[in-house]
Amino acid sequence: MNFKKIATYTACGVAALTVASFALPRHVSIERSAVVEAAPEAVIELAASNRGYQAFNPYKDLDPNLQVQMFGPSSGVGSGFSFESKDGAGQQTVASVTADQVVFDLDLGPLGQPTQAITAIAVDGATEVTWSMDMDLGMNPVFRVMGLFMDGMIGPNFELGLANIADVTA
Repeated sequence: MNFKKIATYTACGVAALTVASFALPRHVSIERSAVVEAAPEAVIELAASNRGYQAFNPYKDLDPNLQVQMFGPSSGVGSGFSFESKDGAGQQTVASVTADQVVFDLDLGPLGQPTQAITAIAVDGATEVTWSMDMDLGMNPVFRVMGLFMDGMIGPNFELGLANIADVTA
């Protein structure tokens, strides 16, 4: 087989894989929940604060060299922090706060702009805390393939963060 045939087959294979990637989901949602022994208000107050968030930030456990710089008000809409870690850099900002939910806008640069939320609902004398993330992967075929693995990559981090919330609010 000559080089021209190999190059043609390779190009056709790459093209087929690229086209096939567009059949993969464009949107990814990840969610984890845990019940903690704390009032919902305490969880929301902690999550809505740039300093409070650091008390349970799972990425601090995963990267002891994580660099965090606070900005905006200490709590509420606009409160946030920029970060730099072994896995990359970005920024997280509180976008909205209600009695039972804090929504965060993330800017991960070329990796995207997902939205995260921490919801706290009273249940039987405790609080069910749900940490979720939604992300639009756009038209990037590589991101769409990565989307297949996002739950397995991010989910354990959310579980660690929920355990940290339970510890901090105990």
